[in-house]
Amino acid sequence: MKIARLYALALGCAFAWVSCSSSSDNEAVTEPTVSGNPTEISVGYEATTATHSVAANREWTAYSEDDWISCAATGTTSTQGTVTLTIAANTQTEARTSNVVLKAGTARSYIAVTQEAHPEEEVDPDIEVPEGYKLVWHDEFDDTSLTMPDEDLWWYEAWGPGYVNNELQRYVKGKQGDELTAEVSDGTLKIYAKKVNDEVISARINTVESWKYGYFEARLKLPTGKGTWPAFWMLPKDYNTWPDDGEIDIMEEVGYNPNYVSSSIHCKAYYHSIGTQKTKETLVSTAQSEFHVYALKWTEDYIRTYIDGELLFSFANDGTGNKNTWPFNVPFYVKLNLAWGGDWGGAQGVDESCLPATYEIDYVRVFQEE
Repeated sequence: MKIARLYALALGCAFAWVSCSSSSDNEAVTEPTVSGNPTEISVGYEATTATHSVAANREWTAYSEDDWISCAATGTTSTQGTVTLTIAANTQTEARTSNVVLKAGTARSYIAVTQEAHPEEEVDPDIEVPEGYKLVWHDEFDDTSLTMPDEDLWWYEAWGPGYVNNELQRYVKGKQGDELTAEVSDGTLKIYAKKVNDEVISARINTVESWKYGYFEARLKLPTGKGTWPAFWMLPKDYNTWPDDGEIDIMEEVGYNPNYVSSSIHCKAYYHSIGTQKTKETLVSTAQSEFHVYALKWTEDYIRTYIDGELLFSFANDGTGNKNTWPFNVPFYVKLNLAWGGDWGGAQGVDESCLPATYEIDYVRVFQEE
């Protein structure tokens, strides 16, 4: 009995020590905290930067909820640091808001960012605005200080031969050496396909901005020669897979079939490789010798294209909510390019004697409903 009592006493002391030790450890655990100062800012529509102080009790990080704000953090392993926000210019005529997230362990706090709308431009009286719409973006290519497209408005793709559609040209960023592939002069943009040494070079440009729905218009004069393949078209901003993500071709033409212009849409259910394409072609007898206006009216219900105000092509939303038949409910970029050869442009061969070839663009305009 005496031995049992001593054992129980010892065991109780052991449990008391364990209990005391566990309590002490729990008291040492602190919840993560992180906060920014100030917690909200309002900025003008111009591009700008802003630096905020950050306090945290452990390692922290910062990120933005939207791609028009980028974050650069310093002192992330210290209890005091900073985060610098780089805010892109707002080119839209509506204000926008977003959050910068500060994260430390499971803790979160936010810096709210509000940016003013871009002031609405005075519309040139020579620009005809469709009824019920307002002009939201345009390039008239009349800035005499520029020799190439304005890189605040356009960005270039650079691809080697064969990268898309088995096309033969190399797309370069505006020029290769002294050879221009995209030139602004005399009030128009010229996209060239030209042979330099042993290869053909050209340009493929995209708007910096993207839009969902609207009226899109360009005044174009098409190049001549077998092998040319000019286009005025659109792809999604968040493009991953073709044709699943969709494509809108406002105007295409191939030089071996001169002056026959077409409009098409592509999506998973409807595209040429499986013979289900939705397209319409017509003869514009002076497409290569004179300027004509090519336009797209895109709404949540339909896509329609026009040449000089006359309807060419129409495609309706089937209303099923199925991306396979209607992926056209997200922002798209506007694109201009001049291909050489390829699956369609080179279907009847190419004639290099027509080089250099010139695709001329008088203007590109984007309107959206008021």
